Amino acid sequence: MASWMDTVNRFLSKLGLIFGMRLPFVFDMKLWVFAIIGLVVFLILLTCCCIGCRKSPRYRAVSYPKNQTLQKKANSLPYVPQVHIDIDKTEHPLAKFSQPLEISPLGWRLHQFTSREINAATDIFSNDNMIGEGQYGVVYRGVLLDGTWVAVKRFNHSNVKEFIAEVQAHRRIMHKNCVTLLGYCLDGTSKMLVYEYVNNGNLHQWLHMGVMQYSPLTWDMRLDIMIGIAKALSYLHEGLEHKIVHRDIKSCNILLDNHWNPKVADFGVSRILDYISQVETRVIETYGYVAPEYACTGILNDRSDVYSFGLLFMEIVSGRSPSSFSEEMSLVDWFKKLIETQRFNETGDPKMSYQPSSKALKNVLLVALRCVDPDAKQRPKMSQIVHMLENTDRFRYHEKHKTMQQA
Repeated sequence: MASWMDTVNRFLSKLGLIFGMRLPFVFDMKLWVFAIIGLVVFLILLTCCCIGCRKSPRYRAVSYPKNQTLQKKANSLPYVPQVHIDIDKTEHPLAKFSQPLEISPLGWRLHQFTSREINAATDIFSNDNMIGEGQYGVVYRGVLLDGTWVAVKRFNHSNVKEFIAEVQAHRRIMHKNCVTLLGYCLDGTSKMLVYEYVNNGNLHQWLHMGVMQYSPLTWDMRLDIMIGIAKALSYLHEGLEHKIVHRDIKSCNILLDNHWNPKVADFGVSRILDYISQVETRVIETYGYVAPEYACTGILNDRSDVYSFGLLFMEIVSGRSPSSFSEEMSLVDWFKKLIETQRFNETGDPKMSYQPSSKALKNVLLVALRCVDPDAKQRPKMSQIVHMLENTDRFRYHEKHKTMQQA
């Protein structure tokens, strides 16, 4: 054995050095044997540790009874084949998409849900889970198999165009003040969109449907809500490659989360303005919020949204709905009349627990009046409105002022 090792070492030593050491030393057979044995023992111990960790309660999968119940319910429901869209077939009503539905231009993937998943999540569209109803469909709340709460918008069978418009617009959007689109369902004749669930109702409910003497929406909270909505519209108009005009800004399309942060929702009638600044379209906006030039001509641009925001602005300040006024006296006319006669204090919502100063109301209302200027070209951009509201402290109600009033 020794002579064999000597022969091998002499042969290898002629090949030169490795890391400054002669190969005969590196090739010491005893050293290699011990190294291999040590490596094997280390791998065995490592494997045992991994197996032990996996069996440890800390890493055990947690199963939720609700999820198991939903899984059984989903499995028991009838199977409906999914609709797979071939974008290359231009005769398909959904062929207007420039790329497959599940791929967002911003890079994230929209999940394609099955009707089984949606039926299980909403308890087969139980009336108890219905949270809203609009012109193009009904919205239900639901909980997915992983415990995620969602809002499911179920479109009427005939509203393919609105379904396309909402997906086309919403799949481009990622903003904290816009509701997030999670996925869609196209099983059989069903057309559904799945959104994040915003569980604090909408702005219309908090402004007009409360039974309490005082509204939980304080003056400063209302300002924050207005700023959040303005930021969302600024993003839609100026923060995307092709601007999106929402076309239906109103209080019931503004959802509120648990921290009273606003989220713009319902993009079913929105329009994407590709390379052009305006488009002629059928007037769809809700009565009371529609811009006069849009109502007369059907020509839509981003300044139409600015006008609607101005009306919503006045609604948030006053607690009065634009649709509650007659044609003879609109909400804008009512505000102008009070401002002309210097009665600023009468414009604030009487349900606010404390009223802002006349100066604060005046400053805010001057911004609102700029938004509803009859000349669309004179209306500010949404980014300018954000700057007006956010970069000044003169609109805020200060605790110091409150204390002085109480004294």
